[in-house]
Amino acid sequence: MPELEFITCVEDDEDIRAIIELALADVGGFSVELFENGIAAVEGIKPEKAQLLMLDVMMPGMDGMETLAELRQMPALAETPVIFMTAKAQPNELTRFKAAGAV
Repeated sequence: MPELEFITCVEDDEDIRAIIELALADVGGFSVELFENGIAAVEGIKPEKAQLLMLDVMMPGMDGMETLAELRQMPALAETPVIFMTAKAQPNELTRFKAAGAV
């Protein structure tokens, strides 16, 4: 696997997006592509660049699982690792996230 350089994050909360950008881009040195919701991500993602997907679980319109299902339809993203972000993870949900490809 090539060295991780480019991360795509989908998060509906503006403050959390700012923290993600600060932590990953400013401090971590990664290139970060941020989207405010799943629809924007599906329409604007650069699939050939995304090496890691970080998806908020609970978003209006299209939640993280639905967003992942749409992104997986793009051949370049079919096996891209994904991390789900949530403040309300239940143990039974972890199985569902892992089954969807979460690392």
